[in-house]
Amino acid sequence: METNKQTVALLSPDLNRISDPLRSIHLMGICGTGMASLAGMLKHQGYAVTGSDQNIYPPMSDYLESLSIPLFEGYLPSNLRSRPDLVIVGNVITRHNLEAVELSRLGIPYLSMPQALQTFAMKGKKSIVISGTHGKTTTSALVSWLLDKAGLDPGFLVGGIPANFGSGFRLGKGPYFVVEGDEYDTAFFDKGPKFLHYSPWVVILTSIEFDHADIYRDLDHVRENFRKLIRLLPPDGRLIANRDDPVVLAESSEAGCPVASYGLQEGALWSARDVSVGPRETSLVAFTDAGTAISLKTPLYGMHNVSNLLSVVVLADFLKIQSTHLRRALETFRGVKRRQEVKGEKNGILVIDDFAHHPTAVRETIHAVREKYPGRRLVAAFEPRSNSSRRKTFQHEYGSAFDRADRILIPEPPFMEKIAFGERFSSLKLVEDLRKKGLEAFYFSETRSLLEDIVRTSREGDVVLIMSNGSFDNLPANLLKAL
Repeated sequence: METNKQTVALLSPDLNRISDPLRSIHLMGICGTGMASLAGMLKHQGYAVTGSDQNIYPPMSDYLESLSIPLFEGYLPSNLRSRPDLVIVGNVITRHNLEAVELSRLGIPYLSMPQALQTFAMKGKKSIVISGTHGKTTTSALVSWLLDKAGLDPGFLVGGIPANFGSGFRLGKGPYFVVEGDEYDTAFFDKGPKFLHYSPWVVILTSIEFDHADIYRDLDHVRENFRKLIRLLPPDGRLIANRDDPVVLAESSEAGCPVASYGLQEGALWSARDVSVGPRETSLVAFTDAGTAISLKTPLYGMHNVSNLLSVVVLADFLKIQSTHLRRALETFRGVKRRQEVKGEKNGILVIDDFAHHPTAVRETIHAVREKYPGRRLVAAFEPRSNSSRRKTFQHEYGSAFDRADRILIPEPPFMEKIAFGERFSSLKLVEDLRKKGLEAFYFSETRSLLEDIVRTSREGDVVLIMSNGSFDNLPANLLKAL
């Protein structure tokens, strides 16, 4: 809930104002993936942690409940009645937010999420920052698992819940801290990207595309900020760059440290060949331009994940991690919740939940699922929920993202009242464009009718792929119940 009548007077956090001893910490926007992991980390350190959020839904709500962290639904002045010693302000909070207005009135010290992470977890560590438009969460989880299997006891904060750890965070006693480097802005009082706060020693850069149309003007604006990240690398650090992405390749020249490239095509320092997707695992050979080859297997599937995996191979090479540890980590990696996550199968109908929302991610996810489950009808349900997908920025690009799905279901986007009328994405137009291409696409005014359609039309052997960066009204769980 917000008001236009009051505005927060916060300008910049002051670390010197944080009380000592610090006992209680409140997080505004706690159900964000990174914020929830940070909350767990602070709870583990012994702080009394509370949080508030407007949208409380699984898996983060379940995760926070398992940690016995009290949650306030909605942003209200009363949430700060206990006067916590410190407040961490998530980037979903605006300067008109009622709870933020109360924070300003009470004069409670505050930090952004990246500042809090640097303050409470990353000091004295070598920071491995996983960045890029796509693949950050899976790659961050995989890097963390590799370091763990190699006995390096890493600290990490991942914007999701890795199945191998059951938690999005760990403090760790080893020398490395792995962090998902988000290019989205830090907070309403700090409009720079989060990743600029993480003092990188190593950066894995997976991709650079235009996204986050609510804060970036165009691709050049996005590039400008990734360039700032690359320039932060010290001379003894390493930039691990995806050579298949021409923008990443161009920006790599800005690094003041050695650059190690990877790619699906030959020409990179590390490349992949003989990629084969089987019922249980993907096999491939990773090889160097010098002729070194390593045979690998992983439960991950899709060429985007093979690319992500190669970046981890390059990191293992740089850190001199033995190939036996690398193989074992890749073979036993169990993925991340909401990343091609199988939620269940009822009556022969398989339900998969995925976080995809950018057109590239939607296309690659559909391709990966199609390749993994050949011969089965693929039903793709997509909720345009992100700040970019609710705008017409990618209206045309979405038209080519669904080509390999057999049946496509698109609901009306939520929260459209927050988008200026002339800037709004149209689900109806997307469906019309898909039908013109001969695709079987359907528009729904709300999620309930979409759910009813899946239940009514699905048949044994179907794979239902549900994609959204939000709750999608808890569609995966509700579908399994209805089936």
